[in-house]
Parts: sequence; structure tokens; C-alpha cells
Amino acid sequence: MIDDEKQKPRGGRGSFWKELPVLLVVALVVALLVRQFVVQTFFIPTGSMEQTLLVDNRVLVNKLAYEFGEPSRGEIVVFEAPLTWRSSVEQEDFIKRIIGVPGDHVVCCDAQGRITVNGQPLDEPYVYPGNKMAPQKFDITVPAGRVWVMGDHREASADSLANYNGHNQDIMQATIPLEALVGRAFVLFWPFGRATWLTVPETFAAVPGPSPAA
Repeated sequence: MIDDEKQKPRGGRGSFWKELPVLLVVALVVALLVRQFVVQTFFIPTGSMEQTLLVDNRVLVNKLAYEFGEPSRGEIVVFEAPLTWRSSVEQEDFIKRIIGVPGDHVVCCDAQGRITVNGQPLDEPYVYPGNKMAPQKFDITVPAGRVWVMGDHREASADSLANYNGHNQDIMQATIPLEALVGRAFVLFWPFGRATWLTVPETFAAVPGPSPAA
């Protein structure tokens, strides 16, 4: 026999409140997984990347960028700094711009005071006003599996050049291993008035690949 009586809807406010703790736990787990493996927020503690990034700015970092691809010149990256780079134990993560990738010949400077990479000069309008492109002359080749990084505030950055000169021009002390890269900073989102995508400057597009080893 068919029952024509309408079915009463299941659930209701009572079931919602019972399910809410589960939903909150699931949301928290998802947020933690995203933060751990996909995207993480970092704040800028120093002026080493001025004026691209200012103190207390916030950036989003893609932590999968180098799980599926190689770092590129011009990218702004967060990395786990070597102990010899740190002025305190708490200074674990640094943020700088990649200037040279494995095999690159990086030199400062040409007749116009520009850094060259594999013979191609870089035009770097993002460098802090009044700074030289590099505080000291140098001529290096980036070792395999490592990158050469510099802050945009060239005269106030504990970067590859500062550590190259501070460790008797030891290229291994001056460069960062690829496995230490946490991820690529891809957007400045705070404060909202400065929000912008952190794209690779056009000057890096003209840089040729490194010459084969002799």
C-alpha cells in the first residue's frame, strides 16, 4: 500500500549543531595542510628587500613551486638560511631575489655599473634608490644544485654577496642549496594599499643559459 503522507525532512537545527564541531575540525585540518604543503603567509621582518617589500609587509609563498619545477632568475624566494648567515637562532627563514641559477656566471660590474649574468647586463629598477647594483665587485660561477640570491636593498642585505665576502669568498657558504628553498613569494597582499603580484622583472628574460663547462 502506498503511503501518501509527505515525508518529514530529516535533520534540522539540532543535527547542524551536532555536526558543527566535526566541520570545524575538518576545516582546521584542511587549513593546516594547505599551510604546511601549499601556500603559507610570511611577514617581512627587515628592510633587506626594500623597496619591493617593506618591513611588516605580508606575502603569500607557493610551497609547491619547486616540488614540480626549477627556480628561475628574478624570482623572490623564501629559504631556510644557513646557520652561518643568521645573527640569531630565531632567524630561520630569509627572503631574497634569485640572481643566478646553477651554472650561471655572475659578475659585477660592467662599465655602467650593472651586474651581468652569462654576459647579459641586468637593468634593475627595483634596487633600492641610491644603492649600487652591488656594494663590492665579484666574479663567481654558481655551483650545481645551488642559487645565488641578493636583496633588493643591496647595501643592507645579508645575502650571497655579503656572505661571499664574509666567508673568505667561499662560494658554498655564499649560495643556497635548492633543497633549502621553502617556496616562491608570488603576491604581496598586505597592506592592501601595496598589494601586487610579485612577477619576474623583464630584464631576466634576456639572460642566456650558462655556457657548457669546458
